[in-house]
Amino acid sequence: MYILFNGLLMALELAAIYAVAWLGYTAPIVFAAATAGLALVVGAALEIARLKYEFPFYFDRAPGRSIYLIVGVGALESITKAVLAGVVALLTFLGTDQERLKIVAIVFAGSLFLGVQVVRFLMGRLKARPLRWGYFRLAAPLGLLFSAGLTFLPAPGITELAKRAAFDLPAKPSMEQASEFLFLLKQSFDEIVVRMLSWVFDPSVAQAIGAIVSVNMLSGFVLALYAVLIAEGIRTLENRV
Repeated sequence: MYILFNGLLMALELAAIYAVAWLGYTAPIVFAAATAGLALVVGAALEIARLKYEFPFYFDRAPGRSIYLIVGVGALESITKAVLAGVVALLTFLGTDQERLKIVAIVFAGSLFLGVQVVRFLMGRLKARPLRWGYFRLAAPLGLLFSAGLTFLPAPGITELAKRAAFDLPAKPSMEQASEFLFLLKQSFDEIVVRMLSWVFDPSVAQAIGAIVSVNMLSGFVLALYAVLIAEGIRTLENRV
């Protein structure tokens, strides 16, 4: 029974990861709205709790009436992060090149899977609390993982990009067309950075540094949110059964 139960949990985990990536691929606007909403609901309580905990570290007194300032700052930070997560989620999956978007969805799902495994490992070994630890700490490593996975996508040169902007992009592009062009622009910028770094470093090192400074790192905010929610959901099922 124990083996069957663990197998069921793994199947549910994979199903949740697939559902998140599938929603992003098939309905990017709905995915972006859901991501922003979840980031706001989850982040508001966590940001305020974090600031309450940090207050005695910075000030040698009890919060007192400053609790209203803490709540205000926490709410503002959570709203800012929710907007950022929603915009990043939209730009991650919105576009016109379906083959590219499939690759993005696969890399996203793979990064999310690894993120969930890291959280579950730390839960089991170090008794980490996924919502508290993962929400504030997973964005950077998962963003790096996602960014590294997209470095192999081809990037058009500046000349090609200028031609597309002049001749292929309409005067009033749709959201999909604008997002596709922004993605190509990001890829071209990343390629320029890698080439410049290659003048100083070994090409493999330059590629690694390029992944770190890429705009694709921002997707880590989205990945971290879903990684902790899935891990927390699996833990809740384990504790109830």
